[in-house]
Amino acid sequence: MKIKIYIEGGGDSRTQDSEFRSGWTAFFEKAGLKDLRKMPRPVRCGGRKDAFNDFCTAVATRKPDELPLLLVDSEDFVKAGHDVWQHLKARDKWSKPDKAGKDDAFLMITCMESWFIADREALKDFFKGCWNDRALPKWPDLEKVDRKKAYAALVKATANCGERQYAKGKVSFELLKVIDPAVIEETFPSAKALLKRLREA
Repeated sequence: MKIKIYIEGGGDSRTQDSEFRSGWTAFFEKAGLKDLRKMPRPVRCGGRKDAFNDFCTAVATRKPDELPLLLVDSEDFVKAGHDVWQHLKARDKWSKPDKAGKDDAFLMITCMESWFIADREALKDFFKGCWNDRALPKWPDLEKVDRKKAYAALVKATANCGERQYAKGKVSFELLKVIDPAVIEETFPSAKALLKRLREA
């Protein structure tokens, strides 16, 4: 089975495309997917709506040996009782493509930065020498942290890091390579669902 996962983000340059794919590939390899021969091909889509549109096209034109999946930030909190498609319908007015499975879309709740914050030890090591641990709250449930607060906290905690200060793009792709998928999976039911789907594909 050829798995392609359409992911929001990644900018619009060729260099960013390479960094994006390298970061996500490293994350999936560390999650054990390479050993299982279940490695997905990460597809950089840029904007959130672009990711959904690319996914819909892939679903409509898929071949029998292909599995397209979608991964986007939830942006907002997921309402209790709502699954992924219900959330995307309520928030973005996106409807599940007829040929897509109910378990073919996944969320980073509320954003990728939440994943980074979950692995505090990886952050301390990556930003060693300029990390301000006191600037990052110890939130008990990261899926209930507003995305703007999560992003702002990472920026503040790395304010003394110069060019290495946290920002979307190169730094975020480098962080994907160092965070522990086991920590992310343990912290986020949404991440656990994604990795389970990939392992069982």
